[in-house]
Amino acid sequence: MGYASLAAAVSNAGGLGMVTALTQPTPERLRQEIKKTRQLTSKPFGVNLTLLPALVPPDYDAYVDVVLDEKVKIVETAGRNPDMYIRKLKAAGVIVIHKCVSIRHALTAERLGVDFVSVDGFECAGHPGEEDVPNFVLLAQATRKLKVPFLASGGVGTGRQLAAALALGAEGVSMGTRFMATVEAPIHPRIKEAIVEANETSTTLVMRSLRNTERVYKNKVALEVQHIEKERPGDIGAIRHLVKGENYRKSFQETGDTESSVWSAGMVMGLIDQVLPCKDLIEGMVKEAEDIIKNRLNALVVPSSKL
Repeated sequence: MGYASLAAAVSNAGGLGMVTALTQPTPERLRQEIKKTRQLTSKPFGVNLTLLPALVPPDYDAYVDVVLDEKVKIVETAGRNPDMYIRKLKAAGVIVIHKCVSIRHALTAERLGVDFVSVDGFECAGHPGEEDVPNFVLLAQATRKLKVPFLASGGVGTGRQLAAALALGAEGVSMGTRFMATVEAPIHPRIKEAIVEANETSTTLVMRSLRNTERVYKNKVALEVQHIEKERPGDIGAIRHLVKGENYRKSFQETGDTESSVWSAGMVMGLIDQVLPCKDLIEGMVKEAEDIIKNRLNALVVPSSKL
């Protein structure tokens, strides 16, 4: 989903759009996508680099080299320990955000020198980790433990939640699933329709037996994966044909078949009721958050003279 069209639309609307490095099959294709993004926006944008276990890992060093060659100023890392890449990026003056699903990992990222942490709660799409801590606790703990600023990620899609995240100590929010249901998202309209029609119980977890848990849309393929995992726990070979990325890509880019692949989605699906342009989404969220902070929360403050 993190292609130039959406990244540029988010940045043009006042957010920070992200190009997803591993959406591109090769480092050179990432270079092309970065150049395309620059043609579509003059605003800042970043690149996400997710480090995940794989039988044949991508050439992460080559992807990082492209990011540096193209002078991208902001990189979000996620997944496995990013120490060597953080050092390389920071040496080049890049602002580094690391996505963490636990306070323990966030503190490690802080020690490694990241500029921001994206605190990713159990509600999130994709990989929520194995500790199952939701954001209402995770963000409050981040405020107590972290010295670097942090973002709230996972389960966020409304201005009310933006206001809550700010109250809990975050500097802002990071959204994935909510941006899937935007006009500019380069995915099949039927996928967007499924997100709008879903509710907060429309996701499920797969690959738990592999300790590589992923939150995905609850469909027949996801349920089949769970069934196989119960019979053959920890056997990636038994489910590889069902969870491979090519299935995901075909659903999103070609067929729009919501049932034929395992695709990432967050619990925030239950809060999404329409497909909006990125500009309308961001401006609407900011307006709602401002209204809550200035009016509702301000009205709840009792003057000390009346106590």
